[in-house]
Amino acid sequence: SKAEMGHTCRGTINLATANITVEDSCNFIISNGGAQTYHLKASSEVERQRWVTALELAKAKAVKMLEESDDSGDESVSQTDKTELQNTLRILSSKVEDLSTCNDLIAKHGTALQRSLSELEALRLPPDSTDKIKQVNERATLFRITSNAMINVSRRPEDSVAGKGPTSILSAVFPQACRDFMILAQTHGKKWQKSLQQERDQRIRLEETLEQLAKQHNHLERAFRGATVLPASTPGTGGSSKDLCCPAKGDLSDEDDDNNEFFDAPEIFPMPDIMGHKRTGSNISGTSSDISLDEQYKHQVEDTKKEKRTRIPYKPNYSLNLWSIMKNCIGKELSKIPMPVNFNEPLSMLQRLTEDLEYHELLDRAARCESSLEQLCYVAAFTVSSYSTTVFRTSKPFNPLLGETFELDRLEENGYRSLCEQVSHHPPAAAHHADSKHGWTLRQEIKITSKFRGKYLSIMPLGTIHCVFHSSGNHYTWKKVTTTVHNIIVGKLWIDQSGEIEIVNHKTGDKCSLKFVPYSYFSRDVARKVTGEVMDPSGKVHFLLLGTWDEKMDCYKVQVGTGDNGAEARPRAHEAEDSRLLLWKRNPLPKYAENMYYFSELALTLNAPENGTAPTDSRRRPDQRLMENGRWDEANAEKQRLEEKQRLSRKRREAEAARATEDGKAGLLDRDVPPRCPPQALTPLCPPGTPCDPYKPLWFERKKDPVTQELAHVYKGGYWESKEKQDWSLCPDIF
Repeated sequence: SKAEMGHTCRGTINLATANITVEDSCNFIISNGGAQTYHLKASSEVERQRWVTALELAKAKAVKMLEESDDSGDESVSQTDKTELQNTLRILSSKVEDLSTCNDLIAKHGTALQRSLSELEALRLPPDSTDKIKQVNERATLFRITSNAMINVSRRPEDSVAGKGPTSILSAVFPQACRDFMILAQTHGKKWQKSLQQERDQRIRLEETLEQLAKQHNHLERAFRGATVLPASTPGTGGSSKDLCCPAKGDLSDEDDDNNEFFDAPEIFPMPDIMGHKRTGSNISGTSSDISLDEQYKHQVEDTKKEKRTRIPYKPNYSLNLWSIMKNCIGKELSKIPMPVNFNEPLSMLQRLTEDLEYHELLDRAARCESSLEQLCYVAAFTVSSYSTTVFRTSKPFNPLLGETFELDRLEENGYRSLCEQVSHHPPAAAHHADSKHGWTLRQEIKITSKFRGKYLSIMPLGTIHCVFHSSGNHYTWKKVTTTVHNIIVGKLWIDQSGEIEIVNHKTGDKCSLKFVPYSYFSRDVARKVTGEVMDPSGKVHFLLLGTWDEKMDCYKVQVGTGDNGAEARPRAHEAEDSRLLLWKRNPLPKYAENMYYFSELALTLNAPENGTAPTDSRRRPDQRLMENGRWDEANAEKQRLEEKQRLSRKRREAEAARATEDGKAGLLDRDVPPRCPPQALTPLCPPGTPCDPYKPLWFERKKDPVTQELAHVYKGGYWESKEKQDWSLCPDIF
């Protein structure tokens, strides 16, 4: 196309500048001067001549098109821009005509003035008066000539009274001033308009090319999957399931044969379009609610007092174009991109963190283990299990407001209770603490960083997770892997986990190395595969771990002895099957989960209203509640209100801190955090020497961890005591 004339791809030769030479009776050469050369051979001399003639004609046409493109500066301008440019030039021309009219009037009145002065000069007046009249006459003539030269109106010989000398001089000084200006404006205006239009066209071509590449990519995926024979089963997926510590209890059932088949990742993602809606149009507006949220909340609390809910309102089929928002956000931090609730799920990031406890029974079993190596196997399985809820969850959780909390009290049913708090807004960070009466404590502080890379979105959780077992004193730490959301531009969204995790027992020195294998279209391996090794402090492997992060994890005991090269022996196929232990298996999703954001049974209960929770609890967040009830337009308006309220609160705290610093009363602040970060701080919350938000979390405090030597927010107590007393006087008003 014409638009591609100036943007050729590698390997092409522009015919306008090509050299066509005949080598012999059948061969000829096309070259562009050295970078590209084509040696072509025809079947006969007649065929060669037909090709050379056609190419010469095409070259002549290309040269003519190039010349026309150079001559007409506005060829690539769209019709709208061309009309706008013509209107501007028409206005400029009319202004010049106005100036010309004014010049005629000036010339007319100037001539009359000169005539009157000439008549006055002819009268018999004193000599001094005659000289002054001549001087005035010359000045009037100069004034008229100047105006004529400025407007570029041709002077008539009879208009000149004072002679041609001044006229020629002024014509040289004022050469077609206004008209030259108009011509320059027209010429450069065309060039600028052409450059602007070319930039617009280039951007449109880039977006179209990117979308076309994504479609071709998906086509290649489908073609590859159609031509690939996938493995029907994997070794070690059947057999008995035994508990490492409690083999007699039989609390893990055998795996069905039907579940032993694995498929490529995109094949098992029967996901709807983004959040159950098509990707066209927009449906965002702000309307008010007829029923107050407090009344809704009280009504729902009464409904959920007795039993845990097993369903939520189905998500509505609202439409929104994801690419229209994300295409301007390439390379940006996701938390800084304003996103409507249409892309969210009705849970906050604090509730998603709490979902890590869905398979808490793995830690309960680990607490009963006498061997630290066997305990480490269960901790590794628990680490992998926290990703099982993400396999279909392509929606984005709500970003918690600063000071927002979420509690999950399952002390009676499951023996644990959990608390999360948003402890920082920039960067966004959440602290989590969970205690179990079965003998373990889990705590973590996670900062989410994310980058949009065009076709995929990378989410990198930063922070260390700690798990401490009370009876043995074993203290385990690990970090999370990178989550990637694919097919942002076109196709169904799907999620992959990739990276390595090292779980360390800081008391014994035992380690477990887990590897999350990234999905590959050209690999025959099991999709979402996870492998691991459990080693003692000397590096000797005692257990091998194998499974997938979305289905299950198995454990294989390494036989004692040495291999041929002196290394420890790895289990053979039949030996591996005999020693296989099923550590963890994913619970099935609830019925109609595809209509409820693919929530698990635990996730369905997390946002259910409960009595006695703190006023900052995520269950009380109004935009999230509206979104869960399907009132997305109102939820968007409420979300904007909450975010603006948070910004005003931050500005107020910063202003108070700055004022207290100026008055020398920083020590009297309610929240005793220095208004400026000390340069010597190990990990300051903000750059040294810049104003900081003096906010201090309510239930967590920032301390240096004695094990990892990292600064992290640790639970300082008081929440459950406040809940028992129902004393929430310290809680900020964030909703």
